[in-house]
This record gives sequence, C-alpha cells and structure tokens, in this order.
Amino acid sequence: MATEHVKTTAATPQLNDATLLLALAGWMDGGLVSTGTVRSIMEGRPVREVARIDPDPFYIYNFPGSMEIAALFRPNVKYEQGIITELQMPENVFHCDRAANLVFFLGQEPNLRWQAFADAIFSMAHDLGVKRIVFMGSFGGTVPHTREPRMFGSVSQDSLRPLLHENGVRLSDYEGPSGLSSLLLAQAKQHGIEMMSIVAEIPGYLQGLNPLSIEAVTRRISALLNVSVDLNPLRSASNEWEAEVTEAVAADEKLAATVRKLEDQYDNELIGVTTPEDDEPGEEQEEEE
Repeated sequence: MATEHVKTTAATPQLNDATLLLALAGWMDGGLVSTGTVRSIMEGRPVREVARIDPDPFYIYNFPGSMEIAALFRPNVKYEQGIITELQMPENVFHCDRAANLVFFLGQEPNLRWQAFADAIFSMAHDLGVKRIVFMGSFGGTVPHTREPRMFGSVSQDSLRPLLHENGVRLSDYEGPSGLSSLLLAQAKQHGIEMMSIVAEIPGYLQGLNPLSIEAVTRRISALLNVSVDLNPLRSASNEWEAEVTEAVAADEKLAATVRKLEDQYDNELIGVTTPEDDEPGEEQEEEE
C-alpha cells in the first residue's frame, strides 16, 4: 500500500517482477546523465503516469542567506506580459510501460525527510510489482570528453555483481558524502527488492548537458536489461556536442594541454601502462561512487 506521500493518478497496474529505472535530479545528475538516461529510454514508449510523490514535505523553498544562495532553493518562475506561464515546482513522477514490464521514476533528490521519501519509493515499487531498481547517475572525474566514460557500479547483494562485470561496469570503492540512492541501495534487500547503482565518470572540467555520457549509460542499461532503445538521436547529439566541445577546448591552450594529459592517462590505463600522473588524484574527482 502506497504511503501517505504518494498520490496515485491512475489505476495501479500489476506488473510481474518489473524493473524500476530511477533518476534523481541534483547530487548525481551532472551532465543530466541520470534524468537524461531515463528520459531517453522512455522516449517513444507508450508510458503513462501512475503516481506522484507529494513534494511539500521534502523540499526547502525559503533558505536564509544571500540572494545567490536562496535562489538555489526557490522554485523558478516565468512571466510573459504580466502572466505566469511557467512555475517549476519539484516533481517526482512514476510512469509505467506495462508491455515492457518497466517502471520509470523521474524525481528530484529531497532536501528533507530522506527516509520518508525512500519509503514512498519502496512502497510504490511493491504496489507495482517491482523486483529490481536500477539507479543511474554521474560524477565529475578525470575522464576526457573524447573518450568513453568509465562506469562504476554498486549492488544491494552479492548475486548482482556478475551482472555488472558482464557489462563492463567496475565495482565501486567510493568513500565520502552520499546521496539518496545510497540510502535506497542500503535498504533495498530488507524490502525484498534487488537494486543496482550505475554511475558514469564524466569530465570534471565541463558543465551542462553531456549527450555523450547519456548515450553511453543508455547503451549500457539497454544491454544490461535487454531493452530496445533507439540510440540514433543520442549518437547525433553526441557527435555534435563532442565537436563543439573540442573546438572550444582547442581555443584554450591551458585547457587543451590538460585534456591531452587526461587522454594519455586514460589510454595508458587501457593498455596497462602506469605513469606517475596516474597515481595522482584528479582535482575534479568528487561526489559519490
């Protein structure tokens, strides 16, 4: 039974050992890899909304301090000719593709009451017949934009480790600040649900949308779950993005030198060559996983 914080918006379908693909904007959505991957897999599918998590108990809208800090928490609004045309409140929405036995969750990591938020996700997962949750995200690291992002994964139980190995995902040895996905991962087994977390290492020197990393994670999830996804739009966007970034990097001599160094480190790792630079932690490497 869904918790008090979940509002169903349609009749709850009864799926059979379904997979829930979970994306959270915020902490681990650099390059929009988390939300972008789930949106790309949803694209073209006959999905329908089935439930929402009420945002009111979980977010800070009025944070004390400077306007610059407060603006990070306040909902964004757009006016045109004196009329509000858009008000962006946090949304946490469950969609379902019954034919594919897939559930999608697109949400925003909460500021408050993590446990209640996690309980709402697990409760809805049970109601929908979900067997496995797959979270995908990203972190800023030392991989250059000209190379395939490295993938790191974590699992709720030992039996899932081979699945990551088979799909070229390295097991995480991360230690540091955590996100909501870690809370879900730690508690999934006690709820009778399997869970995997797959995160991509993206270039720490870039900001904004990263289509190449979204494509790479989407391709990996497609293979891991044996789910058909049209990758052509993502490939086109990735090629255009890489060309634009490469041009911008070439115009910055210092950044271009940094990227060449990162490319050498990446390539040396692939062929098993160790250089002194390889042992130095990257300044950009941060966040979870």
